[in-house]
Amino acid sequence: MTPDLQPRSVTVRESARATRTRLRVSSPLLLPPAVAVGIALIPSPQGLAPHAWYFFALFVGVVIGLMAEPMPGPAISLIGVTLVTVLAPWVLFSPTELNAPGFDVANASVAWALSGFSNITVWLIFGAFTFALGYEKTGLGRRLALLLVRALGRRTLTLGYAIVAADALIAPFTPSSTARTAGTVYPVIRNLPPLYGSMANDPSSRLIGAYLMWTALAAGAITNSMFMTGMAPNLLAVELVRKTIGVEITWIDWFVSFAPVGILLLLALPWLVYLLYPPTIKEGGQVATWAGDQLHSMGSITVREAGLAGLVLLALLLWIFGGNQLNATTTALVVVGLMLLTRIVSWDDVLTNKQAWATLVWFATLIPLAEGLNRTGFVSWFATSVAGDIAGVAPTLGMIVLVFAYFLSHYLFASVTAHTTAMLPVMLAVGAAVPGMPVRKFSLMLILCGGIMGILTPYGGGPNPVYYGSGYLPSRDFWRLGAIFGFIFFAAWLSFGLRLLPVN
Repeated sequence: MTPDLQPRSVTVRESARATRTRLRVSSPLLLPPAVAVGIALIPSPQGLAPHAWYFFALFVGVVIGLMAEPMPGPAISLIGVTLVTVLAPWVLFSPTELNAPGFDVANASVAWALSGFSNITVWLIFGAFTFALGYEKTGLGRRLALLLVRALGRRTLTLGYAIVAADALIAPFTPSSTARTAGTVYPVIRNLPPLYGSMANDPSSRLIGAYLMWTALAAGAITNSMFMTGMAPNLLAVELVRKTIGVEITWIDWFVSFAPVGILLLLALPWLVYLLYPPTIKEGGQVATWAGDQLHSMGSITVREAGLAGLVLLALLLWIFGGNQLNATTTALVVVGLMLLTRIVSWDDVLTNKQAWATLVWFATLIPLAEGLNRTGFVSWFATSVAGDIAGVAPTLGMIVLVFAYFLSHYLFASVTAHTTAMLPVMLAVGAAVPGMPVRKFSLMLILCGGIMGILTPYGGGPNPVYYGSGYLPSRDFWRLGAIFGFIFFAAWLSFGLRLLPVN
């Protein structure tokens, strides 16, 4: 039978099948704008300006896009920030701003859109990617990975514990989670999965690479909360507590308060990830033997490897001891410059590092989107609404509600520093106004969850985009695991804090 004589029913069925296929392909692409428009059509809540509500609708649309991932994350964020720039008179600026003498909405909206490219964390993340490139180009990363596998690679679980221990050992002395978890730990462990045949952006990523990456990122979130000097926002939080409610918190106070639950979480973490996000490769004694043979064939450490090791050590020392003279980002850029001068990496290497540039664009466009929630007044409205909901409740219940709201609201922020700045003073003031509230205990409950809440999203902290961009943690897995481990971390902290933290 010739094609033109085929039964009409066959043609109709094929046409219907093709239509369904097109719908399946286009559904993820249509979902973000559909959600954004749906929220925007709902009348703005009482007390919230319409433009702030429209901005929130666009922000939720971007987040849905990052979760569904119909296209790469940087593209979604770039489209989102561009859309806000185009619609700025209706979604970004209030009528008062628009009517102010001399206000130029076109220039102001573009300045807002590009503000993320001057953010210091964005360039620290870029520096971390360049460090990783240096490890790859010199072979130092492979050598260190082989040493780790030879010593502990007979079991995947022991590798997980080695990664946790490495982060915990340097966390008290590195007041930048990005510098530590992304700039120091990640460049080494990214060389581990290929040794087991587990490749990025490939089905083999689940063999062992996905397990190691999530373990490293989650360990960093825990140590961020365990040490006051584990990340810069912790120091800001302590100062805000002192200024807002007059409570002094020392380094020892911080450590003693979180260490019991933090140590328990660190000990349980590799096993929890092993259980909830299991690797396919559980053990392999032959891999450890093979790693020893590979080390022997590599020979002695080369000049370039030694040079990179010296530069990494310099960066670590400056991150630990040079914080008053050099910002962590400045240190990273100085070391990147030295890597170029010593030809450890070339400028062509940097230019072709697609992951680094993609992550820079992604985070630089996502930060203004998250900051816009605070700029338009959405964050202050949200905090005030929470305060109104707990009026007249018992102190313990009020504490739980406020701490949970503070933790959950991190979905709205692309930085722990931004979250701390915008939300902490409001939450402290609201909690202190509740009759009978133990303010010292309440302040500790709030600020000590600053690190663990960073696990929630791919943009929740400085190291997150680096691990998200590694190719081992697909978007859906990241969001799912973020919610699961966020719940575990928060539940553990809440249970401990309410029972054991001192009232005064």
